[in-house]
Amino acid sequence: MAITKRNEAYFETRLGRIYCVDSLEFMRTEIGDASVDLIMTSPPFGLVRKKAYGNVDAESYGTWFHPFGLEFHRILKPNGSLVIDIGGAWNKGQPTRSLYHFELLIMLCKDLGFHLAQEIFWWNPSKLPTPAEWVTVRRVRVKDAVNCVWWLSKTPWPKASNRRVLLPYSDSMKNLLKNGYKAKKRPSGHDISTKFNINNKASIPPNLLAVPNTESNSHYLRYCKEKGLPQHPARFPGDVPEFFIRMLTDPGEIVFDPFAGSCVTGEVAERLKRKWICCDSVEEYLAGALARFENGDPTLFPEMPQNRHVREICYKIFHPSAMWDRLEYDPLPVHGGRTRKLGSKVRHPDSESKSKPTFVRERVAKPRGKAHSRANAGTKSSTKFKKRSTRKRA
Repeated sequence: MAITKRNEAYFETRLGRIYCVDSLEFMRTEIGDASVDLIMTSPPFGLVRKKAYGNVDAESYGTWFHPFGLEFHRILKPNGSLVIDIGGAWNKGQPTRSLYHFELLIMLCKDLGFHLAQEIFWWNPSKLPTPAEWVTVRRVRVKDAVNCVWWLSKTPWPKASNRRVLLPYSDSMKNLLKNGYKAKKRPSGHDISTKFNINNKASIPPNLLAVPNTESNSHYLRYCKEKGLPQHPARFPGDVPEFFIRMLTDPGEIVFDPFAGSCVTGEVAERLKRKWICCDSVEEYLAGALARFENGDPTLFPEMPQNRHVREICYKIFHPSAMWDRLEYDPLPVHGGRTRKLGSKVRHPDSESKSKPTFVRERVAKPRGKAHSRANAGTKSSTKFKKRSTRKRA
């Protein structure tokens, strides 16, 4: 490993080290050319709202990320991979999406010479319906529940094997294997041969990772609470980096996370017997990360290898037409959601309220401020007055 020791490690295990440093400067001074097999990271996103861990806005995201991209390209081995988990963002004050994460991808490929090996999507089934204004209030957008994961490489041929991440067969595939499939050419032009009947014991996964982010009582969280340390607010579940570490590296190879946060990548790499380096500039988050290596052992999911129930979880997603014939809808808002529509609701055909007219009140959305507060205060006070009047009469 072409890593110098001019910076003292914040913490060290049998296979890895944590550094409390500026990761850009660390790469420039401590990591040699073509030294790393996999860079697995989830950098701060270009969100509208500022986070405690520090994040730049979407407008300047590419400029901020460019020097990191240069160093990633330099330290990565020719057959290595760069994997970036990055969430999308909304444009301020509009129900439209920022393009910053796509612009980042284009910059890394067009300007810095990376190849897009594949785009993967991490679907978080437990993600909340946000931003509420567009999704649950004005109802003009659907829930944003995926992160983009850009898998990039220095050459078109990074080391990889999907045999490391196979999935169980679905019930329909098991039936097909049991009953047989008649080889033929599909209308799409794909020629399905008799090899489709071969039982390979497992299926090749899609580029969609279904992993909920529901950590609420882990050893890491309990440790931070007991020590009075801040919990990192943007942790990705260990199964996300594990998918790529398994698929793209062999034991003993080097995994690097320049935006380590609570060091999930390091813990997974330690458990999978990869060498690893994690950097972060916030010491409080690294102090909490030590929970993951108590007694020198990784502690993320110590029970999982024996817990087959957890391993065999299958997340269900309905076909889009599941409710199409069972609901009646209000007319589409002619202004595309620019005005709020209060009092409207989806009507069920079997509901008693179907025969009753639906009260619809529209008003132009006003910016929040003193006037807005006063308007709400007036509504609340009138409600309280009615309640007090009722009690008095009783």
